[in-house]
Amino acid sequence: MTVSEIVTPKFISMKGHPELHEKWLQNHLTEHPELLQLGPELEVLKTEHRQPTGGRLDLLLQDAESETRYEVEIQLGAVDESHIIRTIEYWDVERRRFPRHEHIAVIVAEDVTSRFLNVISLFNRTIPLIAIQLKAVEVNGSLTLVATRVIDLMPLGTEEDETQETTNRAYWERKASPESLRLVDNMVKLIRNIHPGIEPKYNKNYIGLLVGGNAKNFVEFVPKKNHVIARFRLPQDETQSGEIEDAGLVMLSYDKNFGRYKVRLVQQDLEAHRDFLLELARKARQMLG
Repeated sequence: MTVSEIVTPKFISMKGHPELHEKWLQNHLTEHPELLQLGPELEVLKTEHRQPTGGRLDLLLQDAESETRYEVEIQLGAVDESHIIRTIEYWDVERRRFPRHEHIAVIVAEDVTSRFLNVISLFNRTIPLIAIQLKAVEVNGSLTLVATRVIDLMPLGTEEDETQETTNRAYWERKASPESLRLVDNMVKLIRNIHPGIEPKYNKNYIGLLVGGNAKNFVEFVPKKNHVIARFRLPQDETQSGEIEDAGLVMLSYDKNFGRYKVRLVQQDLEAHRDFLLELARKARQMLG
């Protein structure tokens, strides 16, 4: 490409546009949720999702692997107070109704002004809240949508900093499956090669690691019906990502909020990649200090 081929885009206001109305945008995002860049495997659970308290949530999205749910509210034009409050209200309703999922509130607007950028940032300190500025752009007679994440999730600390509701093995066998728990058992046995005395700690949302009553969560596990998601606390690194992919393991989207690689495991993975998984755990243990 040469400099002469660069064209100047034309920004188009969707608010008040005869064709680019909110319903059109909602339908387009329903067909192409990846435009919001919230995750690689997004699925649309519902549109115009009726709320028990009244009103309708524009989009309810879910990450197919992590089962994180995104409560998405769309607004044409500049974001305003009512839009912010409505987004948080719907997020709160959904997280209370479906507590086994992680929930994230998402505001989508054409313009997030500096005034409300500050307001949303204040909420973002206590509520998992993402703000996305979505612009319609015309280039050479073709229309495209450009999404910019102007406020991302703020890391609020690790689970060790929070009071976790302790459960037991039976809870996870009911929630996931006995087979998945046996895979966790085998992973814990493997990790004892680098950290003797490690035992599983059954929390409500994940299974952590425990030594002498103290949390050592350099690796965590989220059992599912047919597999286990292992979360290794390691900084994101291109070399490390390449090694996981080259090993033939299924790597899920990196958890930037807590700094974790997420790997989908079945029993065959442990048998085929025992040494590699042990090395991942070793690196995570060294990062813990």
